[in-house]
Amino acid sequence: MSLIHVICFGLKVVHFFFSLCYRFFCLILLTWLNHGGILNRKIEEGKMWLKVWNQIIESFYRIHHHCFHYIGSIRVRMNWWRIALIAWLIFGFVAAISCFWFMSSMVAEKRREILASMCDERARMLQDQFNVSMNHIQAMSVMISIFHHSKNPSAIDQRTFAKYTETTSFERPLTSGVAYAVRVLHEDRERFEAEQGWIIKRMDNFEQTPVQEDPENLEISSMQEEYGPVIFAQDTVAHVISFDVLSGKEDLENVVRARESGKGVLTAPFRLLKTNRLGVILTFAIYKTDLPPNPTVSERIQATAGYLGGIFDIESLVEKLLHQLASKQAILVNVYDTTDPFHPISMYGSVDFHNGLHHVSVLNFGDPFRKHEMHCRFQQKPSWPWVAITTSLGGLIIVLLIGHIFHATMNRIAKVKDDYQQMMELKRRAEDADIAKSQFLATVSHEIRTPMNGVLGMLQMLRDTKLDDTQEDYVRTAGESGKALVSLINEVLDQAKIESGKLELEAVTFNLRTILDDVLSLFSGKYQGNNVEIAVYVSNKVPATLVGDPGRFRQIVMNLVGNSIKFTEKGHVFVTVHLVEEVAELESEVESTGSLSGRSVIDRRKSWAGFRVFNQETQVSSSSSCLQSLADQVKIIVSVEDTGQGIPLEAQSKVFNPFMQVGPSITRTHGGTGIGLSISKYLVHLMKGEIGLASLPQVGSTFTFTAFFTNGCPDYTGHETGDQLNSSFPEFSGMRALLLDTNPIRAKVSKYHIERLGIKVEVLRDSNSSLSTSVDMFFMEEETLDNDSCFLLMLLQKLRNNQKVKPKFLVLTNSTCSTRATSDGDPLFVVIKPLRASMLASYLHRAMGVGNRGNSELKTQPLTSLLSGRRILVVDDNPVNLKVAAGALKKYGAEVVHAESGKDAVSLLTPPHRFNACFMDVQMPEMDGFQATRRIREVESSFNNGIQTGEPSQQDHGNTITSWRVPILAMTADVIQATNEKCSKYGMDGYVSKPFEAEQLYREVSRFFQTSDGNQ
Repeated sequence: MSLIHVICFGLKVVHFFFSLCYRFFCLILLTWLNHGGILNRKIEEGKMWLKVWNQIIESFYRIHHHCFHYIGSIRVRMNWWRIALIAWLIFGFVAAISCFWFMSSMVAEKRREILASMCDERARMLQDQFNVSMNHIQAMSVMISIFHHSKNPSAIDQRTFAKYTETTSFERPLTSGVAYAVRVLHEDRERFEAEQGWIIKRMDNFEQTPVQEDPENLEISSMQEEYGPVIFAQDTVAHVISFDVLSGKEDLENVVRARESGKGVLTAPFRLLKTNRLGVILTFAIYKTDLPPNPTVSERIQATAGYLGGIFDIESLVEKLLHQLASKQAILVNVYDTTDPFHPISMYGSVDFHNGLHHVSVLNFGDPFRKHEMHCRFQQKPSWPWVAITTSLGGLIIVLLIGHIFHATMNRIAKVKDDYQQMMELKRRAEDADIAKSQFLATVSHEIRTPMNGVLGMLQMLRDTKLDDTQEDYVRTAGESGKALVSLINEVLDQAKIESGKLELEAVTFNLRTILDDVLSLFSGKYQGNNVEIAVYVSNKVPATLVGDPGRFRQIVMNLVGNSIKFTEKGHVFVTVHLVEEVAELESEVESTGSLSGRSVIDRRKSWAGFRVFNQETQVSSSSSCLQSLADQVKIIVSVEDTGQGIPLEAQSKVFNPFMQVGPSITRTHGGTGIGLSISKYLVHLMKGEIGLASLPQVGSTFTFTAFFTNGCPDYTGHETGDQLNSSFPEFSGMRALLLDTNPIRAKVSKYHIERLGIKVEVLRDSNSSLSTSVDMFFMEEETLDNDSCFLLMLLQKLRNNQKVKPKFLVLTNSTCSTRATSDGDPLFVVIKPLRASMLASYLHRAMGVGNRGNSELKTQPLTSLLSGRRILVVDDNPVNLKVAAGALKKYGAEVVHAESGKDAVSLLTPPHRFNACFMDVQMPEMDGFQATRRIREVESSFNNGIQTGEPSQQDHGNTITSWRVPILAMTADVIQATNEKCSKYGMDGYVSKPFEAEQLYREVSRFFQTSDGNQ
């Protein structure tokens, strides 16, 4: 399923979902309006909302319709994925930026939380320690009130106060000193100064330098209503004794607020004396008597006895605190007095970092009037958010990779679609070209075969006239040249069929041994007189009849045998046929025996070494399993062995290529097109077999192929060949023969052919072999007889002593000129090789004096009487073909009628008529042979139905025919289209391919004349 279909399906689901939502919403809306009573009061408002909702839904429907139509259009099929890719990339960039922002925010938030935690922790500890110090100072104020003001004389003096404060300083970790100032009214100043022995000095004009030792250089406090001179001080701040705290601006405000509120108050940050560091003073008011509940400000002022202050060095205190809380992540701290929010006073720190990441913690030192804050920031700048960067970049890279894969995939799909369109266009062109090629070949075949039929036919008719020897030679040469041209045309057409894939096999019953005999007959005249022997041997285990394509099997064997004869000058050409299951026996035979002619041959096992059929698990070895496999399928292996020139090793891999020759010299010497072996290889593959070769230069070649057929004899046991042929030659039944041949291979071949006639054969290896029984005939190889001239006399003497009747002596020879006789005048009958069953039977008929076979009409009857009384219609638009066909049929005594068109044939063959058969040309103008045959069959069928229903009377037509069906045989030069199936489809009974011979016409038409005339 493509992405377009997925998107379309998703839109359909969304459309259905929105439809349901719309209906559900309308139902809820109407129910709510009706139930709430609003429908009666605000019906117009409800209609308005429904109208708005309908417009929204209609808009969505339109958008959905356009989108669906757009996605389904041809235009988007090419562009939608680019839009999707751009949207995906935009989504990827947005997602990467969002991921980076989110993770960076998480990191910043985590950093902010850490900073807040650290800052709050420091602020809390500073505040806690300040509170501890403040509580202790408050406790000291109570102690001074009790031991100094409540006792007379006072129990506290400067020494006691200094020692006590020094001893308890650890309880006030944040204070740098403590001092106590007493309240002195103006009228009591002189007495007070006299008691203390020093003069009250001013604070606001005091230089921030160490206390001057000369009291005369100190400025005396000016006259005012009251004074607050320091009388007790810790040793660290003892320089402030005698200072009037009410003379300083910060101290004055601090003291006034402390005695009015009764709580500890803080001053604003200021530079401390002597240290010049920022600090603050915490002041508590000390009262002389107990205050009443909820005292007023005036009551507090009247009861005030003095002021206890604690000095805090803020800078040093904060530094100690930060040192105590030092961590891996150092932070910078600033402390501010923010009583005036517009003008905060820095108490600690010097860097202003309001910009950037910082945290503010509120400090509460117990003075509600004073506001303090701690500002914190990290000392180091934040590091790069590498996790966020790598994650976002990784996601972006993944998105880009997915986009690249998607882009490459869609480009590939687009390319595949384009290639597919191109391929379909090329396929269409190839099919058109193939059709044109087939039509061209059919036309060319028809146009070439038609005149060739006239040429060969007229030559044959010319040979039937009286010619002298020279004229006979000229006519024979012209006829052979014409047949060679027809053979070349057949090979070219077969190659064209192979290339177009239209070459198919038939499935008919045939006799394999008869086909091989025919092949020997065709080649017998080409090698007789030469030093080449040709022979065929078929194993007895091969069934007598097989089911397959005999014509194509014959073509394979003829191609291989023809090549072997062409390139062999001495020696032999040997064809063997066995079952595949006999390969083990063949291998042992090769090792133990020689060759047919005694010459060196190539090891034929090499020719089938790479066959897959010998490596299959289905190969059987036992005889029972072999018979079981024969019941279903017969796998044969055929070898053609020769002792010719051989094929060079570098050319052996090319011999099965079309139009391939071993070399140009071979072509000039022997001729040929080079397509016979390629056609044979293709035919072998159609027969589910394999083909191979083994060859050595100057030794010879062996071609081997396998083929699969169906067993035509279900009850075949593998040893019935002799019995079956004996039924065809009963005159030789029970006869016995001796065969003398020193060559075991040649003796095996000769024995095979003699036994095919039903004759029992005993083989003698030499002249010293004993004769066991009497025989009717004696076969001897001419080579053996030439090597031992005295052997014939000895053998005759033995035979006369053993039996009363002299046997017939037959010499097997390759020469047509061999004539011999025994010493006592008895003739030696010569049997010319190659041996075939019919030929050998003919020789034995003459030698033994038994009668010839009675089923050969050509030999027992004159030619003019074979078709005597037969009336045959020949239909052809070519007058030359009409003349050739008529002459051939008249040769056998037939009465021939001509017709030049299909319409004339239909008219002539409309029942009733007196024709016994019809030869119909296929390609004719107006109405071709197929159409004419179909029309004739329709007319015959209609007429036969009329006979059955009694409409026409048989007596009216003067005959007793009960069913009309005239045999119609096609005559065609179109060997590609005119097949047996097509002829049967149109009602024809067979076909004859042009160019045809007289015997071929007779053989085809005589099949229908073997029954009585009443069964026409």
